[in-house]
Amino acid sequence: MSTEVYIAGAAMTAFARHTDKSMQDLAQFAALGAMTDAGIGAERIQAMYNANVYGGMVLGQVLMRDLGLGGPALYNVENACASGATAVHLACQALRLGVYDTVLVWGVEMLTKLGGGTIPMQRNDYKTDLYAAQGMTLPTVYAMRGTRYLHERNEAPEILARVAVKNRAHGALNPLAQQRKAVTLEEVLQSRPVAEPLTLLQCCPSMVDGAAAVVLTTKRPAQGRPAIRVVGSAVQSGRIEEGCDNILDAEITARTARLAYEQAGLGPEDVNVVELHDAFTIAELLYYEALGLASQGGGADMLRRGDTALGGRVPVNPSGGLLAKGHPLGATGVAQMVEVTWQLQGRAEGRQVEGARVGLTQCTGGGIAGVDHAASSVHLLAA
Repeated sequence: MSTEVYIAGAAMTAFARHTDKSMQDLAQFAALGAMTDAGIGAERIQAMYNANVYGGMVLGQVLMRDLGLGGPALYNVENACASGATAVHLACQALRLGVYDTVLVWGVEMLTKLGGGTIPMQRNDYKTDLYAAQGMTLPTVYAMRGTRYLHERNEAPEILARVAVKNRAHGALNPLAQQRKAVTLEEVLQSRPVAEPLTLLQCCPSMVDGAAAVVLTTKRPAQGRPAIRVVGSAVQSGRIEEGCDNILDAEITARTARLAYEQAGLGPEDVNVVELHDAFTIAELLYYEALGLASQGGGADMLRRGDTALGGRVPVNPSGGLLAKGHPLGATGVAQMVEVTWQLQGRAEGRQVEGARVGLTQCTGGGIAGVDHAASSVHLLAA
């Protein structure tokens, strides 16, 4: 990649139940915050990318109308949980092609408007509808992965609970996280069953709202802090799985990570901090291996050693991850970029990964029949 893409500004709202705010309030707070952080005005923005799942048509234009940001190209991006990361990927492509030199990307979601409960699976695929009618929801899919993991790796349910303990301890240090209470192994294991072996505290909260935004540019920022470059950016779609597939093989994430590492000229051994898609505890363990952070079968030992906790070899989800920070779908991928940017610039107060120079974000999205995931994204950032 010959043209450098920098993250000039980054901002986000708290992830919480924002019952006193509108989606416009959240998106505008994040967008204005990112521009202020970048030290630029609206006149510098040549294009905008809005990531959202449940907001409806031309949402980005509605969100920015009252700010007077109309005029430049505005792209509305939906790719399930990977929407925000996909928007960043598309913006990076345009910047490297020279179409623009400075753009604004944000993601936003108000899940409290859906009334709570399990996020619905895909509604326009008859196979998925058939699966859902038989009780196949995202928690049950991950529960099956968790059950298989415990069986094949000869592990006890405690190993899954350890992920929740770690990430909720991290979230307790993050003022923008929805869940800010550390928990014990016993509390996780004894919380309400959702789908065996997963308990309530092993699932990310679905009642959460929030927004996050970044300013991306090909002009090197001059704010007197480390300039953060997007050195790898990859998005892939899922392949249909025929016959008896291996539900522990996060194939789409491994494939996407390989592309991002190749673009960046880096490997897993170079990564100092990671924000990944821990919608359920078992997901984090599987992604350790898919991202190359652990050897095949080595994820549990990596977690037990404390390698992925703050102070460990490669802290994972210092923000608290989806389990503690929350998962407002369209905002998540951008929020991961914000957290890693702050980490690489030494601005993650209270949860700082010391000496971090390279960070990775990973986000998957879409529960549809016959594929691992509908979409996956991996980004590599470097100071």
